Amino acid sequence: MLLIPAIDLKNGVCVRLRQGRMDDVTVFSKDPVATAKRWVDEGAQRLHLVDLDGAVRGSPVNLKVIEAIAAAVGEVPVQAGGGVRDEETVQRFLDAGVSFVIIGTKAINAPHFLRDLCLEYPRRIVVAIDTRDGRVAVDGWAKLSAHDALEMARHCERDGVEAIIHTDIGRDGMMAGFNAEATRELARSVNTPVIASGGVSRVEDLSTLRQLEADGVIGCVIGRALYEGKLKFGECLKAVA
Repeated sequence: MLLIPAIDLKNGVCVRLRQGRMDDVTVFSKDPVATAKRWVDEGAQRLHLVDLDGAVRGSPVNLKVIEAIAAAVGEVPVQAGGGVRDEETVQRFLDAGVSFVIIGTKAINAPHFLRDLCLEYPRRIVVAIDTRDGRVAVDGWAKLSAHDALEMARHCERDGVEAIIHTDIGRDGMMAGFNAEATRELARSVNTPVIASGGVSRVEDLSTLRQLEADGVIGCVIGRALYEGKLKFGECLKAVA
């Protein structure tokens, strides 16, 4: 079971949002590289990086920071996204040392783009399915599309994505527990590995997470709870060991 610390980047610093709102920002570290090294030193086997500015603009803004983090953590895989709208940007992320490139909006709006990427970069493409009330959000969570989350997951599987990251926007950053039922339903709809995200805040959430392993959930992204000290990463690792 992978426990993946999140590092959300805005204006070059490490922040967290509540429910994806860009106007509800808390700065947790002005040194994202040191933050990344901290999580690796505490036992993280993967990191989750999001260029929040890039997600809104539609092209990467914090790529140099992501490159510095990837270099600093060495062999630890990094999954990163935010503003990936074309193949050139995918290559830029990979050239920066990212192991898995996260595709969001473009995977929803241009399905052929995802299929082509999975053929060109096998086992390197991860799709973020961010939902609110079962509908998929796009453009940095600013808009809700007409797409159903389960249908989108099946489409991603047909195209050959390496994994799906499922986030319930309503839970993200709210410290209210992740949406286990929605995550279970999505994971059961596909054979592609699913990573839970949004709302993990208690050790009990990790116990629930373990129960989803048989459904195809391979791990979760943890954010605010780590930065506010509600969860200790070492204790989290013990809880899922």
